[in-house]
Amino acid sequence: MRNSGRAQVEAFLEMLSAERGAAANTLAAYGADLEEAIAFMSSRNSALPAAGSDDLKAFIADLAGRGYAASSQARKLSALRQFFRFLHAEGLRADDPTGTIDTPRKGQALPKILSVEEVSRLIAQAEADIAAAGSDQERYQRIRFRALLELLYATGMRVSELVSLPERVWSGDGRFLMIRGKGNKERLVPLSLPARQAMADWIATRNAAWPANTDDPQWLFPAASDLGHLARQVFARDLKALAGRAQIPARLVSPHVLRHAFASHLLANGADLRAVQELLGHADISTTQIYTHVLDERLRQLVNDHHPLAKSGINRDVAADNG
Repeated sequence: MRNSGRAQVEAFLEMLSAERGAAANTLAAYGADLEEAIAFMSSRNSALPAAGSDDLKAFIADLAGRGYAASSQARKLSALRQFFRFLHAEGLRADDPTGTIDTPRKGQALPKILSVEEVSRLIAQAEADIAAAGSDQERYQRIRFRALLELLYATGMRVSELVSLPERVWSGDGRFLMIRGKGNKERLVPLSLPARQAMADWIATRNAAWPANTDDPQWLFPAASDLGHLARQVFARDLKALAGRAQIPARLVSPHVLRHAFASHLLANGADLRAVQELLGHADISTTQIYTHVLDERLRQLVNDHHPLAKSGINRDVAADNG
């Protein structure tokens, strides 16, 4: 069998150290990745410097089969790319076999969501916190927080949109809000009855506390900050604290997770994907489609329960065999 390629790998690592100043841990990582490739090629009675594209694709496939994450596969492929470019630059290879190999891609991460029961616990805890408030100031802050929470879950707004809502968007009975989102685009969103009630409580509480000798508030949720309205970091911090009191791990809860919950719960209960796209303010429906993972089981059950031929599939197969 030909030389396994360790001599060429050592020369490559020396180049990285001398010419590029690679750190010791970087050299060790490259060395380990290439050593793994050497071992794989040896199992195929081949040598790494002579490997072709099919050999390297087989190596990546073997990594995937052994449970390596796409990020780990991509890192090892990166080491191979640099190694073969080095061989080509040194005149040791006439070609680069990695040129036709696609980098393994991470699967699209599904959004974290909360169940309906978990969201209900958050809201119930927010209401209990109001009842347990020890001072007028604490009660004021907790009524404001409950309104923010109800509004977020009722609309799926981005937290930056939520905290910076101008006062003028609230009018009449509050059945709808006009939200200005990304790209300065506006969208109209309806409010649920619980959200409208929570907002009515907040407006009444805020107005009662607003000094009579000052102008009307510019923001729906004014605060003593440089922005003039509640900071999104403050709301996010308070939301995690609420989760802890509701016996839900704080790491699972954030304003964006509630936005995910809004979309997922709507879809799970039969909402149209295009309608959810409009409510979320997504420019491209492909962004909204990530939430359809929640529909998989529901749709499977729907077909099994209601498709006229689904339950008789086995009988039809038997009848065909007997026919």
